Amino acid sequence: MAAFELYTKFARVWIPDPEEVWRSAELLRDYRPGDKALLLHLEEGKDLEYRLDPKTKELPHLRNPDILVGENDLTALSYLHEPAVLHNLRVRFIDSKLIYTYCGIVLVAINPYEQLPIYGEDIINAYSGQNMGDMDPHIFAVAEEAYKQMARDERNQSIIVSGESGAGKTVSAKYAMRYFATVSGSASEANVEEKVLASNPIMESIGNAKTTRNDNSSRFGKYIEIGFDKRYQIIGANMRTYLLEKSRVVFQAEEERNYHIFYQLCASAKLPEFKMLRLGAADRFHYAKQGGSPVIEGVDDAKEMVHTRQACSLLGISESYQMGIFRILAGILHLGNVGFTSRDSDSCTIPPKHEPLSIFCDLMGVDYEEMCHWLCHRKLATATETYIKPISKLQATNARDALAKHIYAKLFNWIVDHVNQALHSAVKQHSFIGVLDIYGFETFEINSFEQFCINYANEKLQQQFNMHVFKLEQEEYMKEQIPWTLIDFYDNQPCINLIESKLGILDLLDEECKMPKGTDDTWAQKLYNTHLNKCALFEKPRLSNKAFIIQHFADKVEYQCEGFLEKNKDTVFEEQIQVLKSSKFKMLPELFQDDEKAISPTSAMSSGRTPLSRTPSKPTKGRPGQMAKEHKKTVGHQFRNSLHLLMETLNATTPHYVRCIKPNDFKLPFTFDEKRAVQQLRACGVLETIRISAAGFPSRWTYQEFFSRYRVLMKQKDVLGDRKQTCKNVLEKLILDKDKYQFGKTKIFFRAGQVAYLEKLRADKLRAACIRIQKTIRGWLLRKKYLRMQRAAVTVQRFVRGYQARCYAKFLRRTKAATAIQKNWRMYVVRRRYRRRRAATLVLQAYLRGHLARSRYHKMLREHKAIIIQKWVRGWLARTRYQQCLHAIIYLQCCFRRMMAKRELKKLKIEARSVERYKKLHIGMENKIMQLQRKVDEQNKDYKCLMEKLTSLEGAYNSETEKLRSDLERLQLSEEEAKVATGRVLSLQEELAKLRKDLEQTRSEKKAIEERADRYKQETEQLVSNLKEENTLLKQEKDSLNHLIMEQAKEMTETMEKKLVEETKQLELDLNDERLRYQNLLNEFSRLEERYDDLKEEMTLMVNVPKPGHKRTDSTHSSNESEYTFSSEIAETEDVPLRTEEPSEKKVPLDMSLFLKLQKRVTELEQEKQVMQDELDRKEELVLRSKAKEEERPQIRGAELEYESLKRQELESENKKLKNELNELRKALSEKSAPEVTAPGAPAYRVLMEQLTSVSEELDVRKEEVLILRSQLVSQKEAVQPKDDKNTMTDSTILLEDVQKMKDKGEIAQAYIGLKETNRPSALDCRELNEDGELWLVYEGLKQANRLLESQLQSQKRSHENEAEALRGEIQSLKEESNRQQQLLAQNLQLPPEARIEASLQHEITRLTNENLDLMEQLEKQDKTVRKLKKQLKVFAKKIGELEVGQMENISPGQIIDEPIRPVNIPRKEKDFQGMLEYKKEDEQKLVKNLILELKPRGVAVNLIPGLPAYILFMCVRHADYLNDDQKVRSLLTSTINSIKKVLKKRGDDFETVSFWLSNTCRFLHCLKQYSGEEGFMKHNTSRQNEHCLTNFDLAEYRQVLSDLAIQIYQQLVRVLENILQPMIVSGMLEHETIQGVSGVKPTGLRKRTSSIADEGTYTLDSILRQLSSFHSVMCQHGMDPELIKQVAKQMFYIVGAVTLNNLLLRKDMCSWSKGMQIRYNVSQLEEWLRDKNLMNSGAKETLEPLIQAAQLLQVKKKTDDDAEAICCMCNALTTAQIVKVLNLYTPVNEFEERVSVSFIRTIQMRLRDRKDSPQLLMDAKHIFPVTFPFNPSSLALETIQIPASLGLGFIARV
Repeated sequence: MAAFELYTKFARVWIPDPEEVWRSAELLRDYRPGDKALLLHLEEGKDLEYRLDPKTKELPHLRNPDILVGENDLTALSYLHEPAVLHNLRVRFIDSKLIYTYCGIVLVAINPYEQLPIYGEDIINAYSGQNMGDMDPHIFAVAEEAYKQMARDERNQSIIVSGESGAGKTVSAKYAMRYFATVSGSASEANVEEKVLASNPIMESIGNAKTTRNDNSSRFGKYIEIGFDKRYQIIGANMRTYLLEKSRVVFQAEEERNYHIFYQLCASAKLPEFKMLRLGAADRFHYAKQGGSPVIEGVDDAKEMVHTRQACSLLGISESYQMGIFRILAGILHLGNVGFTSRDSDSCTIPPKHEPLSIFCDLMGVDYEEMCHWLCHRKLATATETYIKPISKLQATNARDALAKHIYAKLFNWIVDHVNQALHSAVKQHSFIGVLDIYGFETFEINSFEQFCINYANEKLQQQFNMHVFKLEQEEYMKEQIPWTLIDFYDNQPCINLIESKLGILDLLDEECKMPKGTDDTWAQKLYNTHLNKCALFEKPRLSNKAFIIQHFADKVEYQCEGFLEKNKDTVFEEQIQVLKSSKFKMLPELFQDDEKAISPTSAMSSGRTPLSRTPSKPTKGRPGQMAKEHKKTVGHQFRNSLHLLMETLNATTPHYVRCIKPNDFKLPFTFDEKRAVQQLRACGVLETIRISAAGFPSRWTYQEFFSRYRVLMKQKDVLGDRKQTCKNVLEKLILDKDKYQFGKTKIFFRAGQVAYLEKLRADKLRAACIRIQKTIRGWLLRKKYLRMQRAAVTVQRFVRGYQARCYAKFLRRTKAATAIQKNWRMYVVRRRYRRRRAATLVLQAYLRGHLARSRYHKMLREHKAIIIQKWVRGWLARTRYQQCLHAIIYLQCCFRRMMAKRELKKLKIEARSVERYKKLHIGMENKIMQLQRKVDEQNKDYKCLMEKLTSLEGAYNSETEKLRSDLERLQLSEEEAKVATGRVLSLQEELAKLRKDLEQTRSEKKAIEERADRYKQETEQLVSNLKEENTLLKQEKDSLNHLIMEQAKEMTETMEKKLVEETKQLELDLNDERLRYQNLLNEFSRLEERYDDLKEEMTLMVNVPKPGHKRTDSTHSSNESEYTFSSEIAETEDVPLRTEEPSEKKVPLDMSLFLKLQKRVTELEQEKQVMQDELDRKEELVLRSKAKEEERPQIRGAELEYESLKRQELESENKKLKNELNELRKALSEKSAPEVTAPGAPAYRVLMEQLTSVSEELDVRKEEVLILRSQLVSQKEAVQPKDDKNTMTDSTILLEDVQKMKDKGEIAQAYIGLKETNRPSALDCRELNEDGELWLVYEGLKQANRLLESQLQSQKRSHENEAEALRGEIQSLKEESNRQQQLLAQNLQLPPEARIEASLQHEITRLTNENLDLMEQLEKQDKTVRKLKKQLKVFAKKIGELEVGQMENISPGQIIDEPIRPVNIPRKEKDFQGMLEYKKEDEQKLVKNLILELKPRGVAVNLIPGLPAYILFMCVRHADYLNDDQKVRSLLTSTINSIKKVLKKRGDDFETVSFWLSNTCRFLHCLKQYSGEEGFMKHNTSRQNEHCLTNFDLAEYRQVLSDLAIQIYQQLVRVLENILQPMIVSGMLEHETIQGVSGVKPTGLRKRTSSIADEGTYTLDSILRQLSSFHSVMCQHGMDPELIKQVAKQMFYIVGAVTLNNLLLRKDMCSWSKGMQIRYNVSQLEEWLRDKNLMNSGAKETLEPLIQAAQLLQVKKKTDDDAEAICCMCNALTTAQIVKVLNLYTPVNEFEERVSVSFIRTIQMRLRDRKDSPQLLMDAKHIFPVTFPFNPSSLALETIQIPASLGLGFIARV
């Protein structure tokens, strides 16, 4: 095909880009040969002129069609090149969130840096058993392919996982091992698969560390061989390690950590057992803090330490050894803190009593002085002498680090050895699957010896990979008989020779290490001299003489020579090792034991990733020369040997490749860096695989697939009967160049690009057809639209014209009316204007004249007031002048008088000083003294008289004093009262003043209020009108609100109903969950029982047939089944002593313990069911009451109606109580009395029955009297109060409201009694209701009786509550017992087999002892009960005897004679068959053998009555019951159940057998219920059938056992039909095209899928329908209950839907629009089958709802937000994870379909984020719905059943 045919306008190409690596563009014009440039249009919208290389003229890579983008297999792409691969991976990773992609035989895994829910057990089960190409790419698919090829080809397998650090290698290897452990299981009970998985935490803790690229980077490579036995079950494993990075122990780069185990130890340092290690925070230790990043975000090192220790315990590493490991690791940390001080340039020393070294020596158990000495010195040995030489500080530090690395490497080896010992199995290994987790190609800025070894290993692996790919391609060509032409592929053997051949790089390195003065520089010169310019793959850098370049298969790598020699030697001082060997710590010398015989593949390297060496680096003295040579092996030599051993192992296995890709360097989830991805794709060989495939014929189609896909390119005449010839003819016409394709035997091979060309032709053909269809449809639609528009236009014109005419006439009328209105209006306006003006003028005149008059008045008033003011002012002035004059005159007078007085005073002073004055004064004084003397005498006389009077008055004074004191106190009190009164008066006065002020204020306010009132009146009048308007509006709003309230009430009612329905559904779900839990427990019990039988058979075979190599016979053909795997509780309680004496092989107690738990669990479930039913009834009553509240209350019809309803309810409640008590009395009499006393014909029984009858009759009479009495009370009440009708109506209304609020009938009855007591007339009036007061007495008696009954009811209620509480306690104890049993079981499983057997025996002894004690207690209680009942029986017999004596006196002699004869004269036919079968005890085994063990459903059983074996067995049970032979009943039932189990074990894979015995078991169960004598099961029986009921035994416990057996049979039936349907479902529901031609087959890659075209031997939908019909006919033929058939149908459809949906979710090629149509059609066919079988109401259709919604999701529109909303509403049966998965997987089959955008998927996720559903992706296809067995009585009479002779039951006799 010419290039110009493909490089046409609009063709899309890839062009190189420095940022995005490759960029997509579109051609704007066709390419012509000779063009030097292409005109391109980039996706960003820019145009670009792309110039072609003038030398090569190479055109850019073409882009694949959109329908091929996102393919599961890169080899399915038509154009195979680097940009196509990169784009396909990016689309799958970013858009579809798919991390796995096939590339031929390689699985490419991209690290998502996010936890994905794709590794659960459901996913493992989905991939188990599937072909690798039938499911989407997954690590589980690779693991399944390896497991399947191992089993099919009997060849060992290998899974090679490679990639950069952080690409996810370890995780991929871990998931692969988990898959093997889950799918295969272990062949023994030692939990080998758990140990294999437990090795991961240990190896990760000691071998993984944080790097800049990965938080959990594996710093070593490992190859794990998982061993399998002949049955391909895991028996053990073995681990080989490579390339441990020892240098990390002593040095970590920035942002990196040491190995995890060191930080786990530091985080757990506070634990008590770690105190002796003297650890602390990690930043205290030099070896742990160098990276500066001691914590990993999101990782708890303490918790990880717990997991590590648990894994060690699981692998058998004891606690002492674990503590030894931790001591050594802690010692390494303390060794790193040892410091040196320099003495001089050549010597150093350690400070005395150096704490880190002291702790190291204590932990290691070595001498401090000796270790201190040899850390600072070394020993030099010559031929004659030995010297001890000090070393410098730098050398000592290096020696210390070398010692730490050496100890860690030895400890690593020791742990690996012990892990291998724990994983080793004594059973011979038949085959193995190896999982290799190793580094990928590495290149850094500075590359040293570590990178050299890693890249050397990758060169070897790449060579093996290329050869394997080439071999597979060659086999495919030869298989299809296509001429084989050699394909040129890259062979990296020259690069390997450069490294490992003679005089290669490793050889020269070893030679230089042997030289005494060899250095890195001399070694580099030897490399240059040997290989430079001689080998094209070896180069020398321009600017360096200490480096070299090697051209590897992935890229050029420059290695620095510095350090190569030292790392290759890996030297450790012998003296330090000897000190450690002499340690008192026993574990430490074990690490350094020499193992010369074993050549270990485990190796380590001294710096970087160093190979582990199990031998010391220096030889010891006294050893032979051979040993010395062995010790001189370099690291490179050891690594080369281990690598050769690995390659031999891989070449001997079938390899499977997993290439892990790191999408970015920043660990961002789902972020794709194209540059980093391309580097890794080139390095890991994926592109080489693509190149090899593209060199030949990469696209391959089967003839049928090609015909189905490209049928549209053929004409009708080209289609022949031979598909192969048709394809040949068409291809010869479509592709003229025959070199572009080849015809094989079954496939057509195309060269690269041809499928794209065919797709282009197909798309063009379909596009042309679509255009033709669109043209025709659009023309037809437009013609229809035009005619419709024409008719509409004519109609519109007609209506418009009529409308316009009407409008014109209306306009004329309006114009005339407007003219008249204008005339009148203008007249009115003018007249109103004139009147307004006139009125305004008059007002102005009046105001003006008034203003003038007021002005004159004011002027006159002012003049008058001015005159008055003048008069008063003038008078005031005259008075003022007069006063001033008067004041002046008075002042003058005063001044003058003062002057005169002064003069007089002066004169008097002068006179006083003269002698005469004094004389005059003395004369006056003498006279006065005489007078005073006389006065004194007189006063003395008076004094004496007064003293006498005083003595007389003192007595009177004292008496009066007391009197005055009392008066004083009284006065003081009165004074205080006066003060109070005065204060009160003052306060009253103040208050009076305030009141006066208030009065004045009130008066003023009154005036203001009156003024405001006038204004308010006016405003009120204005508001009234407004309020009237608002009132009307409010009325309207009120009506609307009432309507809204009614609607809300209706909505509330509907909400309550919905809530009730939801709660009901929830209760049903809870009940189903509990039932499912119980049935799963039964299933587990049956599995353990089968396991026990199988182990017992194996033990028997091992004892009886000890020959080696003898194969174990199938357990289904074993004849050594246990016949004692079942027994009832009755048998156990009665036969415990016997069972303890039986041999231990029967293991009866082991089965019975679980059986008793199951029976108790059933009882609990029944009680819970009853509680749920009661709660459901209560909810329904609440809803009914809420409805009653919301409904309109009926009109009140008077108190009589309420009273009547209350009376009716009360009587109904009383009636129920009396009936219940009557039934309990009868039951008590029948249970507690002796049979001869309570027999139907006995005198005591007859007397009691007559008394009960009379009491019931009297009760009915009293009820009628009470009704009459109450009606009379009501009528009298109404007659007494005829005037209070209104009150009565009100009271009755209130009564109705209260009655509606009451919850139950008991409350209504109590309310009525209270109402009756409050409203009834007085006692006298009541007694006078009739003449003799009889009714009142009757009423009082009945009231007392009611009180008595009520008290009895309360006591019964209390007793019931006590019983319920006791049952709850028993349930709790049973739950605790169950938890304890589970814990014991878990503990036993962890023990070794011998200890487990001993523990189980001890447990059984304890359990049996407890059970015996419990049984003894029950026996004592029963004895006490029997004694009590006997006493009661005697009392009853005595009372009955007295009654008989009393009645015999009133009975005639004839009656006395007739009555005892009644029970004897029962009519009976002696010769009639009574529906019983008699057999002898010794014939029981023959009966079971002929009727159960040897009965074939096909043949004899086909012609039998459905359920005949069940009827026969029940009739035998009836006869044993008739004979009252409990041993016979127990033996027959036990044999029957065990025999059914035997049959199902032998022929459990036959659907007819399982269906037959399920039907018969259910019929036997129904017979035991129907004829049990319980009233609930006797409703539908005839009188004759009731006579056949069991009389002596209650087989309720056996009914429970049979129900459990039926559940087990049902579960086995489901498993059988699941095994039959499983292979059909995917092929018939998904792959087969029921509607031919709807879906085309897309191109597929190397891993071909199963063809969707129905070939011979493939299953179709018709196959499924035929199989379903076969199941249905078999079940109907066996007479299975219809309800049970419905449940089976529901289970079958669930399996079909679940398996189909799970495969749809895991297959990208099935998620298309056309496949959705196919699925919906298939589902409709299944629904049609349900209709034909009348099973539409079985619930089977609902189980297909998730599948239906998934199919609808594939077909609906997926673009806008409305589409997203519709999808969220439609897909309510799918989980969010399932919806998103389907949208991500949606793949267009044709170019006309569009992919789902990422934004649309994000919108769906946002809308569904609040939905609470399971995060699980897949449905549980193994889920079994809980089964129920509704009671289905048989109408068949037992006496009419005939036993056919073909059954061989002639020894049975009819009774």
